[in-house]
Amino acid sequence: MSDTILVKRDGAIATVVLNRPDKLNALTKPMWRRLGEAMTGLSDDEDLRCVVLRGAGGKSFAPGNDISEFTTERANSEQAKAYGEILHDALSAIRDCRHPTVALIEGICVGGGLEIAALCDLRICGESSRFGVPIKRLGLVMAYAEIEGLLRLVGRAATLEILLEGRVFGAQEAKDKGLVNRVVPDDQVEREAMETARRIAEGAPLVARWHKRFLRRLDDPAPLTQAELDEGFACFDTEDFRIGTRSFLDKTKPAFKGR
Repeated sequence: MSDTILVKRDGAIATVVLNRPDKLNALTKPMWRRLGEAMTGLSDDEDLRCVVLRGAGGKSFAPGNDISEFTTERANSEQAKAYGEILHDALSAIRDCRHPTVALIEGICVGGGLEIAALCDLRICGESSRFGVPIKRLGLVMAYAEIEGLLRLVGRAATLEILLEGRVFGAQEAKDKGLVNRVVPDDQVEREAMETARRIAEGAPLVARWHKRFLRRLDDPAPLTQAELDEGFACFDTEDFRIGTRSFLDKTKPAFKGR
């Protein structure tokens, strides 16, 4: 089953592929486990600067969980809780990844697939992509850990609309709701997402990690400590700041070190 999650490297950019195209990349329990392991390992990689997540086959990012597993792996609340721990660990690994993440969305992005995409930092999709969470038809809820990313992304009203109606809707509506950052022609999704990843990778990696952490911290209503406020100036002591400043003055392209 490890082949159903592929990790590819191109310099400082990693691509994580949900690789089950014959099932439109429907996620199984082993896939969730491997996805979490892959994202945790990539987060720890100091040489990495961006992670792209995508589905294989060009027709689907992911339609969610493989329903055929429900009778064997999620037949009751006890089984579902054990399954959920694995699923939630994977979602947490995506959310907590230190490096910027980009969801490259082709075709279907529904249910668990949308949960994954919602936890990425950026989402780029094709004009024919489809979105939604039609789990009301299965008598299922989206648990707290699964609903968090969607709620933070589009807010309470849009999240309730998506869950209560259970509609599957198009890319432009997804853009209007704030689910995706960009909608491009279907044959340009891969190019646009990878160019986005390259632009991210060209920046100072410590800065990208700081910005992700700062925004996450600002979701917490607790007052910022003086140490946290002071961290906003720590970049001035980095080698990357000196490299960036010198490159700007010299009108050259900076080669950041991540130090």
